[in-house]
Formats: sequence, structure tokens, C-alpha cells
Amino acid sequence: MKRKICVVTGTRAEYGLLYWLMKEIEADKDLELQIIVTGMHLSPEFGLTYKEIEKEFKIDKKIEMLLSSDTSIGISKSMGLAQIGFAEAYEKLKPDVVVVLGDRYEIFSAASAAMIARIPIAHLHGGETTEGAFDESIRHSITKMSHLHFTATQEYKNRVIQLGEQPKMVFNVGGMGIENIKRLKLLGKKEFEESIDFKLNDKNILVTFHPVTLEKSTAKEQFRELLYAVDELQDTNIIFTKANSDTDGRVINQMCEEYVSKNSHKAVGFASLGQLRYLSALQFVDAVLGNSSSGLAEAPSFKIGTINIGDRQKGRIKASSVIDCEPNKKDIAAAFKKLYSKEFQENLKTVINPYGDGMASASIVQEIKKADLDSILKKSFYNIKLEGKM
Repeated sequence: MKRKICVVTGTRAEYGLLYWLMKEIEADKDLELQIIVTGMHLSPEFGLTYKEIEKEFKIDKKIEMLLSSDTSIGISKSMGLAQIGFAEAYEKLKPDVVVVLGDRYEIFSAASAAMIARIPIAHLHGGETTEGAFDESIRHSITKMSHLHFTATQEYKNRVIQLGEQPKMVFNVGGMGIENIKRLKLLGKKEFEESIDFKLNDKNILVTFHPVTLEKSTAKEQFRELLYAVDELQDTNIIFTKANSDTDGRVINQMCEEYVSKNSHKAVGFASLGQLRYLSALQFVDAVLGNSSSGLAEAPSFKIGTINIGDRQKGRIKASSVIDCEPNKKDIAAAFKKLYSKEFQENLKTVINPYGDGMASASIVQEIKKADLDSILKKSFYNIKLEGKM
């Protein structure tokens, strides 16, 4: 009997990271792929990106979270609705393993429902730190609910073990984003320009900025400072990708739309570029600007800079191509000056991405196939003090 593997996805970025794993599961004769989509995928505001998934895969269940509000109470209500939906979906699909990635609140609901339903959970990208976002707490909570752990670096593997997970159940497979870079056929410059209906300039910047969810009402102020700094760039075109459905995300998106409307000669904005266009863009821009994890995980592979603003990604492992700065115009402008300096541009040529070699999916599939699911649910805490450090 085939082992049923249920992959959960709630955002465009996360689906891009899961794509090749889903393909590997689908192609394996011993496994049956199940797909549950939720969250931003089902929202018109965020581009109804489930339609992109349907071009490649059969979706087994859509779980509506009603993302009509980006307030704290609205998101909490959405999490409750999601957990009800996941409980019903698991009862119908009866998966043998649920696969989740990362740290978002819809994934917390998916993991919570799977734990209560006594379904083993495989968690990808655990052990990471993002001190400026409540994703930090969600990620570690999902780790404690999960049974198989697939991390992006050795340091992150060690941190999952530090949380009490058994070393034999934690696998360092590298970052999922590297695999996309290696396996996708990216667009050429002309194809890319046609796909976004926008001409590139001599200099180009890709902007992705999300709210810092552990800070109250800072989104508007911080994004305004970013726009002030961007506006002073000479001979530079800007590609914006909008914020996700975090608290205060709509504030950023409205400001983005207003800026693009007033500066259509040099700026363009998208709810979602999709994985192919996003990675293709990285070939032609000078830097990723903002606070997205893609600036840390994928951008270094393209030998381009990242200007990482504020605390959202604080604590994550970073390549030497990442320039950290405070969320104010003066610091962002100084980061641009460093980015375009001769020394920094020369150093970019030898940047090494710390997130692996791009072979994560095949490794994950093999470990999921080997796992003894009959005994995996009862976990014992791994005490480092008693059993020695890894």
C-alpha cells in the first residue's frame, strides 16, 4: 500500500520552496501525494495563487481561512477557522504523514490539527531564528509538534536537537530554495521583461518588505523610510513584490501601490511574481532590498547583494553578500553606497551560499519512506546535558 504524504501550503513563496519535493513525491511509486492549500493561495487580494498550483498538481482540499483582516484579532480568528478545516480534511484524506514548511500561522494550525489527529508531521526549515517576528515562536512550536525534521544548515539542526528532538530524527538537507535555482529553467532578460511588461534599467532593485510582527505599528513608518531612500536612486528601476498577510501587511501594500502609480516610469509592483519570475529577476537586479528571507536564502546564489532592513530576519545565518541596516533613510542610503562600492562588488564574485547544494527534495523523500511510522508518535525528550552535546 502506498504511503500517503500530505503537503500543506499557504503562500506563494512556500509553494515555490515545496515544488520540487511535491514533484519527487508524485513521481515515487511507493508514495501518494496529497495537497492541501489554504491562506493566501485562496485570497483574491493576494492573487488567487492556487490556480498556479492547479496547473501542475491536483489539489485534494482547499481550506478557506477568510483572510479579511490583517489585525491581531482577525489573524487569530483565521487560525481558528483553519484548524477546524484541517481537522476535517485530515479525517477525510487520512494521510500517513503531513509535510509542513516554516513558521507561518496557517502552518501552526495545520500542525496542531495533525498532532491532535495523531498524524506524524515532517517539518522543513526548523531551527531557524527570526527575532523580529512571531514566526520565531510559531516555528519552534511546530518543531515540538513534529516527528521528522529537515533543516537548512548544521547550526539549525543543532538548534532543533537543543529543543529536545532526537538527533536520529533530524536531517540537515540544505535550503529548499537552492533546488529551485538549480532545477528551474530561468527566463532570459527579454523574456523576463515581457513577462512583467516592464523594461529594466542600467541599475535595478527588487523590493520585498514585510511587517515586523513583534513591533507595534511600525510597518508604515519603516516602509516610508525605504521609499524615501529608493526615491533618491539615480538611473534605477524598482520591482516591488507586495507584503504577505501578516499584521499590517495591507498598509505596506497600499503604500506600494501609491508609489508605483506616481512613478510608473521607473517602478512596477506585483502581488506575486511567482517562483519562476522571482528567481529570474534575481539574475538581472543589483540587490534584493527589504526583509524577506529570500534575500538571505536565494539571492547569494546569484552573486548579488542583499540590503536587509531591520530585525525581521535577525538571528538567521547570512552570507557575506548581506548588508544589515536600520529601518531609516540614512542607514538604507549608506547600505546602497556600500552595495555599489568597488570592494563590495568585487567580493560578490566569491560569495558562498550557506544553505547547501540544492539536493534537498530527494533526501527528504528517502527519509520519509524509511521512517517507522508505527513508533514515531511517542517522542522522548533528548537531554543534551545527560547524553552529551552533538
